[in-house]
Amino acid sequence: MKTFSTLLSIATIALFLLLPATALGQSPATALASLPDADVLIYVSPQKILNEAAPKFMSAPDLAKMRAQFADMKKGVGVDPSAVEYLVIAVRFHKPAADLSFTGADVMAVAGGDFSADSLFTMAQLYLQNKGRTEKHGSKTIAVMKIDPIAAQAEKTPMLKSLTEMGLVALSANSIAVGNLRYLESAVDASEGTGRINPATLQSLMRDPNVLVAATGTPLGSLAKAFGFYGTETTPRESRFDTPFGNFYSAITINGDNISLRGAMNADNPDTAKIINGMLAGLLQQAINGVPDKQAQSILQTIKMTPQENEIVWQADVPNKVIADMLTPKPVVIPVRAVPPPPAKTATPRRPIRKKRPRQ
Repeated sequence: MKTFSTLLSIATIALFLLLPATALGQSPATALASLPDADVLIYVSPQKILNEAAPKFMSAPDLAKMRAQFADMKKGVGVDPSAVEYLVIAVRFHKPAADLSFTGADVMAVAGGDFSADSLFTMAQLYLQNKGRTEKHGSKTIAVMKIDPIAAQAEKTPMLKSLTEMGLVALSANSIAVGNLRYLESAVDASEGTGRINPATLQSLMRDPNVLVAATGTPLGSLAKAFGFYGTETTPRESRFDTPFGNFYSAITINGDNISLRGAMNADNPDTAKIINGMLAGLLQQAINGVPDKQAQSILQTIKMTPQENEIVWQADVPNKVIADMLTPKPVVIPVRAVPPPPAKTATPRRPIRKKRPRQ
């Protein structure tokens, strides 16, 4: 899990360092239709978050300071995060290998904008210099760099082998991707029309085009694939495990003066939906009780889950002011300890002076 999180962080940071400050000419849904298939997708709109949501939570001075920092970034490295229209993180699982060993998941982050992807690719090559190499796949050139920490772990954990190298490729004139080599090769194939993403997956992710953040996935289907229900990489098998159970969708949007959370998970039938809803409600209550911050507790308490036919549906509406108050740094109050006054000095008793007797 730590390795997976590190990989996502590397991909995200790399994209933000490379993306320019220009707007995308086509809708994200149209651009994402040229991606390869995925089992989990996370969509983020930095442009909407920073331009539409942030002003609702930040004070005017903090907002001005943030925009000034973005302007400095643009001057320094040609990057303005508030102009990045979309960032998508995709995860793809695999069938077992021929020897029935687990095959590591593929991870990729993709972003698009109105910029020259070839120029960015050239800049990346100059930055990598002798640290990496280039490989040709289809009509594209992929810059590849070995990730030494993961490579060292892969010697003990073979399923990490596919993640030992990260690459960068310009998928089109205005889109760029970072990910492990195998997934980037599939992305190049998809950009050229082969093995594109399932339209139903993309429709689930982008059902609301105004989302700030959205996620969709098929966890149970991915598990079935990894455990050989669909055969192995070399020997496919017709599966009897075709079920939408566990498929989920969740999104965060701006709704007037609220930030809204909406989502749903397939539970196959009404009875199962009620059973799982009760379990999730119990886990949510434990999470609320375990959070020490009272404001965070109040936000979690707004999440309502209900079984509706074959699904568990969740929703929450949090006023912008509540989130703004939570994000505002609280002044640190240092208790002042009362210093007791020094003890009063007592007069030292003087010894009586004896008169000397005269000598006789």
